[in-house]
Amino acid sequence: MALFTVETIRDLSRLGELAEEWERLAASLSPHLPFNFPNWALNWWPAYRRDSLAARDELLCYALRDADGGLVAVAPMFVTHRPGYGPLRTRELQFFGADTNVTEWRGLICRPEQAEPVLAALSARLQQDKPADFVQWRGLPAGTCARVFRGDFTPQAIMDLPVFYLDLPDSWDAFKRNLPRNVKESLRKCYNSLARDGHPFTLRVVEAEADVPAALDVFFALHNLRAEARDTSVRHPDVFFAAQSQDFLRAFCADMARRGDLRIFQLVIADKVVATRVGFILGDELYMYFSGYDLEWSRYSVMTTLVAEAIQWAIAHRLRLFNLSTGSDVSKTRWRPARVDFFGGYQILGGAVSRVPLAALLALRNRRSPAKPAVVAAGGEPQQGLAAGSS
Repeated sequence: MALFTVETIRDLSRLGELAEEWERLAASLSPHLPFNFPNWALNWWPAYRRDSLAARDELLCYALRDADGGLVAVAPMFVTHRPGYGPLRTRELQFFGADTNVTEWRGLICRPEQAEPVLAALSARLQQDKPADFVQWRGLPAGTCARVFRGDFTPQAIMDLPVFYLDLPDSWDAFKRNLPRNVKESLRKCYNSLARDGHPFTLRVVEAEADVPAALDVFFALHNLRAEARDTSVRHPDVFFAAQSQDFLRAFCADMARRGDLRIFQLVIADKVVATRVGFILGDELYMYFSGYDLEWSRYSVMTTLVAEAIQWAIAHRLRLFNLSTGSDVSKTRWRPARVDFFGGYQILGGAVSRVPLAALLALRNRRSPAKPAVVAAGGEPQQGLAAGSS
């Protein structure tokens, strides 16, 4: 069995010192997820950490190294105390990303083939130190043996999460040849309906940092409009309704733009943006994040057209992989993508005494209304009731 050293990190500056090694580790994983990279975590914690009488979040991350000192895993985690202060509190250890689904994936950052020994080493440390009453595990690779947890582990089906992606060929024609007939027909109708009604469009790709604030203003407005749609098969909540989440995305996108890794796709008709989607360049992969569209143009399926245009853009720029993001809605599965599955659950650390508060917390979370996400800071409820990852 592989032996790893486990470093406990309680200070954000120390976590930042790992950024260069962490970046290389995240870049070695595929499909790439922006949430795996250090700049997401280092922006997320200051934005969502909370310190109130109701709940208090305490940084508690872990870095695991092999016998040669190489970084093999990062666990960006924190303990939520409920209530925030006082002798009678529950303590939950969970990953960065407890928000209104702004973070579409969260979990342990390591290579899949090392997941079991890494989990075994980290779980052993947690059982030894008992920093919390229970752990909320997420992002575990499908097939990972739950027996590595030296304690009670309860899988949660609601934490099951697929990631869908497309391996891109050398040309758009080659890509279309492998599409199902119904998708080819849908694409034909999308393009023909706009042309028939005299609506020529252009694809605008925003990437310069100076242009990002205005592009995000449009994105937030159209994302909110999308959430108001009632005649769709999948309900899309307004993930960015809170100023806190908008401020976080603005900071992260500015950072990505400075790195040259931001692309905001806009479908423009008569000088008006009718559909938009945020994308992140991660090596030779493109991750498609959340979207929005003008409901007045929904009869033209402008979001489908925008995705098709973004795929063509990615192929033209010699990208290898087009990540459709998380969630199983038809807007992703229709493209016949490949998929990677993850699961999650709870591990008891505090013995039988921790079962009651965990049961009470789960009951509270399961009663949450799916109609509209509440303002959730770090330590907030998991993404239940939301169209998780439905970008």
